[in-house]
Amino acid sequence: MSDRPAPLVGLDEIRAAAARIDGLVVRTPLLPSPELTEATGAAEVRLKCENLQRAGAFKARGGANYVAQLPDEEVARGIITYSSGNHAQAVALAARLRGVRAVVVMPTTAPAVKVEGARRLGAEVIFEGTTSLERKRRAEAVAAEQGLAMIPPFDDPRIIAGQGTVGLEIVDDWPEVDMVLAPVGGGGLASGVSAAVRRLRPEARILCVEPEGGASMKAALAAGGPVTLDGTASIADGLLPVRAGDLTWRHLSELADGVVTVTDDAIRDATRFLLHRHRLVVEFSGAATVAALRSGRVDVKGRRVVAILSGGNLDPSFLPDLA
Repeated sequence: MSDRPAPLVGLDEIRAAAARIDGLVVRTPLLPSPELTEATGAAEVRLKCENLQRAGAFKARGGANYVAQLPDEEVARGIITYSSGNHAQAVALAARLRGVRAVVVMPTTAPAVKVEGARRLGAEVIFEGTTSLERKRRAEAVAAEQGLAMIPPFDDPRIIAGQGTVGLEIVDDWPEVDMVLAPVGGGGLASGVSAAVRRLRPEARILCVEPEGGASMKAALAAGGPVTLDGTASIADGLLPVRAGDLTWRHLSELADGVVTVTDDAIRDATRFLLHRHRLVVEFSGAATVAALRSGRVDVKGRRVVAILSGGNLDPSFLPDLA
C-alpha cells in the first residue's frame, strides 16, 4: 500500500458530486447585501445562504455525496459519524434518503437544536466528551462493534467534493466574483470551495475565517502541518475541532490565501445584524464570515465579495440576546 498522500480534489470530482446530489440538496441563493457593501467599501457583497440548506447547513452536500457512493452491502447495517451537530444532521438526512440506519456521536455540550434536528431526521444519538478527538474515538469503537460504515466529517475527498459544490454555484451565479470568505472548522467547506473557485476564478482571493478561540487551521498553516490544540472555546460551536484535517490543511495551504480570526463579540454582532437587517436566522458559526467583514479583518475595498453563511441551526435560547 502506498503512503503517498491523497491528491487534492479536482474540478471534475466536484462537478460529479454536483450531479450526484442534484435533487438531494437545494441550490441556495446568493443574496446582495447593500448594507455590507456600503459599510466595507466593496464593489458589492453577496451572501451565500447555506443557512437555507436542507438540514440547515452546507454539510448536507458532503454527507449526501459520500453516502450516495457507498455500496448497499456496506451500508446494510447502517452508518455512523461524529459531529458537533451539523454533520450529524447531514448524515441523518443522507441515511433517511438512502433508507438505512444512522448513529451519530455528539458532544455533551451539543446545542439542543442540533441534537433534536438529528433525532427528528431519524438518527440515534450518542453523547461523548467535548472534543472532536473524543467523539472520533467513540464513533470508531461503536462502528467496529456494530459493523457500521463510518462517514468522516471533513477530512475526506468525497466530503470535500460535496462541499465544493458551494463554490461551483457561487461562480456560476456570479462569474465576476473576485473574493470568497469561507468559515473554517475542520476545513471541508473551505477546502471544497477553494478547490472549485481557484480553478474557475484563478485571480480570486479565497480567505478562511476562524474564531479566535478555535483557530486550529491557522495554527496548522503556521506550523506547516496540523497540530493539536490544548483546547478550544467559542460561541461558534461548529468551528471548534482541536486539530485541523490533514487533507483539508493541504488544500488550504495550496489553494487558499490565508486565515483570519474573529472574536466572539464580532460573531454575535454579525448574527444580530443578519437577523435584523436581512431577516436571516444564522447560527454563530455561520456568521463568522460576516463578522470578519464587519470588524474590518479583511480589506474588501473595490472587490466583488461572497461571504458564505454556512448554517442556520441557531439555538432559539439565544434569540432574546439578539433582540
